[in-house]
Amino acid sequence: MTRYLSFLNLTCLYGLLTISQWAVATPTTLNHIAAIVNDQVITSNELLIEQDLMRSQLRQQKIAIPPSEVFQKQVLEHLITNLIQIQMASDVGISVDDETLNKTLQNVAAQNHLSLQEFREVFDRDHLDFQRFRESLRGEIAIRRLQQRNIDNRISVSEQEINVFLDKAQDQSPTTEYHIGHILIAVDESANPTVIEQAFAQANQIVQRLRAGDDFNKLATEASISQFTMQGSDLGWRKAGQLPTLFAASVPAMVIGSVSAPLRSPSGFHIIKLLERRGVVTHMTTQSHSRHILIRPNELTSDQDARSRLEQLQLKISAGESFEDLARTNSEDPGSAANGGDLGWASPGTMSPPFEEAMNALKPGEISNPVKSGFGWHLIQLVERRQYDDTDEFRRNQVREQLFSRKVEEARQIWVSRIRNEAYVEIHLTD
Repeated sequence: MTRYLSFLNLTCLYGLLTISQWAVATPTTLNHIAAIVNDQVITSNELLIEQDLMRSQLRQQKIAIPPSEVFQKQVLEHLITNLIQIQMASDVGISVDDETLNKTLQNVAAQNHLSLQEFREVFDRDHLDFQRFRESLRGEIAIRRLQQRNIDNRISVSEQEINVFLDKAQDQSPTTEYHIGHILIAVDESANPTVIEQAFAQANQIVQRLRAGDDFNKLATEASISQFTMQGSDLGWRKAGQLPTLFAASVPAMVIGSVSAPLRSPSGFHIIKLLERRGVVTHMTTQSHSRHILIRPNELTSDQDARSRLEQLQLKISAGESFEDLARTNSEDPGSAANGGDLGWASPGTMSPPFEEAMNALKPGEISNPVKSGFGWHLIQLVERRQYDDTDEFRRNQVREQLFSRKVEEARQIWVSRIRNEAYVEIHLTD
């Protein structure tokens, strides 16, 4: 099984494809074995189909396509690593049921502005293989679940790490974003000193040519044989915490347009160019100050009884009784009852979704009808709203997300490289 679309991977390099990109002609050449991966094969026809798809993606994004031989090897490696992960997912019992697959298909169809039926009809009309697409998507979901189990779920970011990052950043906001160009001169981890020295010399030569004014994208296409070329030399916009650790110390200090000296990593020698920089100074959010009365259903109080009690309290408030006094004597929320049901100021996403939806529909002073959440039944009063500068909290959350993304990205690269080295792979490419 091979991967033809990357709809699910949140770090996907290629983005959502349009349906028309599936209109790839079926190869008419003899179908040979391109590679053996453990006990399965990748055929030459599968490789040709994937190459056509990747070319379409790169052209759509106006990214230069590498030389034919390099491009073929890149695409084959892409297929090999995905097949290894699908095999691993199967071995550990990760499966994707039809219900999950159908829901995902509905999401994909919706992103193409179609219903699921219309989505299927496009495939039928254009004589495309919907079943192949469906099974490829099943494999993509399995790969994502495998990566979550082996990588994402094992990664965390501590408060101390956030503090260290902010201390190093000093006056620089972690919301600052950097537009980065990247070239990798790949070197195998087991390479001998002569090969490493030759790669370093090549990297230095490229740096000199770039500083002399040579085109970055052209040199990247000529020089790089890594998977990074599949997204071109442009790594796009990244916040400081999203930069690979190797780049993190250099990029913030670079001048726009400058080119770094070669940076060594286990993958080889990296050359980076700072294309642009942008930043955000403050972050404002709308906060809501509310009160509530909570009644919890239990063995003695049915769901309907809980709602009815709140409806009776609602009538009393309408007749002039104090919301706060009724909350003190009736609310079953021990955290707020003593304070007249006061929940204080809350930012978006703080409350449970049903509660927040009802609260957001209110004007200051208004009281909701009874609302059910996972905690029970609520009567909500919106006291007031305000625009609040939560830049410090926002910065910490941004740093947390950035550091997590960086850790995940780096861990995935290491993990994929390791499982690739541990797998049995035979390559049968012919000139």
